[in-house]
Amino acid sequence: MKKRLFFCFFVILLSGISSFAQQSQPQMQPLTFWYEYTVNPGKEEEFMNLVKTVGQPVRDKLMADGVVKAWGVETPLLRVPGNATHMIWYAVADYAGVDQVDSAMRAQIAKLNDEEAKSGVAKKGQKPATSVTARLGEIADMSKVHDYLTRDLVIGFGPPSGSAALPFVRYNFVKVKAGKGSDYRKAWEKYNKPVFEKLAADGVVMAYGLSVEEIRTDGDFTHYVWYAVKDLASFDKVRAAFIADRDRRSQEEQDSLTSLFVGLQDVDASRSEVVRSLIFHLPAAK
Repeated sequence: MKKRLFFCFFVILLSGISSFAQQSQPQMQPLTFWYEYTVNPGKEEEFMNLVKTVGQPVRDKLMADGVVKAWGVETPLLRVPGNATHMIWYAVADYAGVDQVDSAMRAQIAKLNDEEAKSGVAKKGQKPATSVTARLGEIADMSKVHDYLTRDLVIGFGPPSGSAALPFVRYNFVKVKAGKGSDYRKAWEKYNKPVFEKLAADGVVMAYGLSVEEIRTDGDFTHYVWYAVKDLASFDKVRAAFIADRDRRSQEEQDSLTSLFVGLQDVDASRSEVVRSLIFHLPAAK
């Protein structure tokens, strides 16, 4: 996931999820399920068509039912050898939501595969119909698929944004030293969360969070910080805000902060990634 996680978010994000958060307990810690795919060159449009015809109807229906809080498709801003090219994610409140989405997707694929099988032999000169599963195997390298289930330990939102927003998201992956997870979270909430809260209140950051893998599958990181913005220029404002926060402190305090965070994590394992949203769906406003 260091290679991507590819979000938040969802992962979870913005206005639709913001209303979800307001209706929930203060300690809401939603789950986000991620599917990482490495799409074969030249097959990007076919992949997106498959997303829109197979998964989108399921996720949109479950969103209308209140199960899915948001979902989307992302692709990395920077191409890195070995990293996934596309990530599908959906956010839910709990494991029951994961179960409902998984069951619905399995039923959808089985239904479409059965329909293709019943369509019969293709007419002369036409290619025979292929199943959804077979088409996905032609479009993406299935040996490189990686699923993740993550949980937001801390999550915050800016003012509601338009449903047409296609956010950019930055992920900062860190590897916290064994036994230091609680200390890292406390330090992050004390020194970094206030900066994000101000950025969110000012509308610079659409949403942000501190997250972990709910089911550990990747040893490259233990925690990641994510934040979503409306455009790449907003990243300059985030950077400036953190520089200003540190600069207003005494040199002694700055050195203490550096020592604190360096002592809690394996600095050499830190990685960052920026992704752009290709699809970003929120519940319809009520």
